[in-house]
Amino acid sequence: MITITVTQKILAPVEQVSRILLNHTQLERFFNAQFTLIKPQLAGELLGGKGAVRQVAIGKIVFKEEIISASIEHICYRIIGKGPVSDHQGDIKLTSLDKGDTATHLDYVIKFNGPFWLPNFILKFIVARDINNAITKLAQHFIEEHLADNPSVKGNSV
Repeated sequence: MITITVTQKILAPVEQVSRILLNHTQLERFFNAQFTLIKPQLAGELLGGKGAVRQVAIGKIVFKEEIISASIEHICYRIIGKGPVSDHQGDIKLTSLDKGDTATHLDYVIKFNGPFWLPNFILKFIVARDINNAITKLAQHFIEEHLADNPSVKGNSV
């Protein structure tokens, strides 16, 4: 079993980070893949939440992911059907870093088994690099949004 853990501080409230991560059709802004919403969330669930199914295309590799559960603080998903890996589950936990709810600590844990023909260390390196890049882009998105909303701080580092 391969396990990848990524943590990141994001300069945005938990609710905003969660909303962006559940906006499936816009995830390609951050991840090196194209996303298509195949099935919306179940009735009464958060927008993009439990029951939603998205198709993910990474080059010629295409698979489906299902949101197993979703709240403002936790998103859990898995690959369904035939996928490039097996026993895949992703968990994203979002925790407010301050009482003003202006920053979020993101913990992203992915577990899966790779195909027999690809060494685990290579697959782990590739997936970890892609996830790290995506989460860095996500954090940068909020920094740029913050700077756009507060032009007086553009000369200061955030």
